[in-house]
Amino acid sequence: MKAPKFSYVRADSVEHALELLDKHGDDARILAGGQSLMPTLNMRLSQPEILIDINRLNELKGISLDGDTVVIGALTRHVEVLNSDIVSAHLPLVTEAMPYVAHVAIRNRGTIGGSIALSDPAAEMPACALALGATLVVQNSGGKREIPAEQFFHGLYETARAENELLVEIRFPSQKKDNVSVFMELSRRHGDYAIAGICAYGKVTGETIDDMRLVYFASEDRPVIGEHAIAALNGHAWSEETKDAVSAALENDLDPMANLNGSAAMKLHLQKVLTGRAMDTAVSRAGGTL
Repeated sequence: MKAPKFSYVRADSVEHALELLDKHGDDARILAGGQSLMPTLNMRLSQPEILIDINRLNELKGISLDGDTVVIGALTRHVEVLNSDIVSAHLPLVTEAMPYVAHVAIRNRGTIGGSIALSDPAAEMPACALALGATLVVQNSGGKREIPAEQFFHGLYETARAENELLVEIRFPSQKKDNVSVFMELSRRHGDYAIAGICAYGKVTGETIDDMRLVYFASEDRPVIGEHAIAALNGHAWSEETKDAVSAALENDLDPMANLNGSAAMKLHLQKVLTGRAMDTAVSRAGGTL
């Protein structure tokens, strides 16, 4: 199929892009990497009146360390995040997740900001942002505001970003010294959309779990914190009994969507399997024995 007719403007500054968003509102779409936008245009799932190309806005690119916070510009390509020494040293969860983001060609062009702003339920970066307690910085012509990841993802492709706002940067707290992180997902083939996935981040002392955060993606309409599963996990030694309790509690956290990738029951089962594997890995990485 071919994309519908639309106008095209290349923004020459962030202020220019924001002026265009003010003028066109929901009739505009931001073109960054285009790896998600272009297929939806060609399938006519998206029919904007105007595309605002921000690819030359270098002020939206880059990775830096601000104290204990890793700051990633929204226009930073996935491959740049994957190859960053700052990210690998301070955000090992993100580094572990990046190879699962589609395929090499898409990682070379796609941006971390585009992935988070789109909020595809099967995407890896929204789940990482939620697991690590990231802050999303958005900007409109009136200024910037910060949105905690816990408040950003509202539903299927829906976020707290207003139609006249641009996601400009993501601020990740550096991983705490004594914490461990684990990323896992299941898909039909590597690079395909995930069917089930988990981000685990917290502290393990011996085999005892403390302050562990579990975030699930791909089975729901957005990344979800497993509140009941976390309550059944933290403060307990990791064992078969704890695993069973966490699996049972997870049924109160997740309400999977059935689709061509599988039934709701199958996806819930896969998330339970991933939870067990992730915690086995977390204990092992912390130096514990199983």
